Amino acid sequence: MVKSTTQIKLQKDKIREEMLAKLRSQGKQERSKRSQVIKRRLFTDPYFQTAESVMFYVSKDYEVDTKDMIDEALKLGKKVIVPVTKPKTKRLIPSEIKGPKRQFRKGPFGIDEPRKDDIKPVPLREIDMVIVPGIAFDKKGNRIGHGVGYFDRFLKSLP
Repeated sequence: MVKSTTQIKLQKDKIREEMLAKLRSQGKQERSKRSQVIKRRLFTDPYFQTAESVMFYVSKDYEVDTKDMIDEALKLGKKVIVPVTKPKTKRLIPSEIKGPKRQFRKGPFGIDEPRKDDIKPVPLREIDMVIVPGIAFDKKGNRIGHGVGYFDRFLKSLP
């Protein structure tokens, strides 16, 4: 039986709701512990080790903490890129940050992003690796995000 688009959307919404509840109920210590495990796996991955530039999402308080990863990648000399949200076009602009003393402001969805004067757009062809947010992932790497589609559109635009 083939599922309709409406059925798939309802199923995704249900999964998103259940997983967000689990993520938000997770204690700070547990989230920190799990984030460190993920960071260790990422930083020992050969593709990450050879990547010159890495785009990280900037985490919300219930997500895997990427702020420590961003600082560590900068210390390793990697070009670190973070997204800037453009609600009018529903697009993400990849912007390089230069150091752990970066100046962020709250973006349209309450997520930290570079201030307007600190935005340094990066051509898509210069991004070696992208670390994406997700509420849920399956074993094939498919993801369910927050449901707005910014990262989905961005990923489709990459060369």
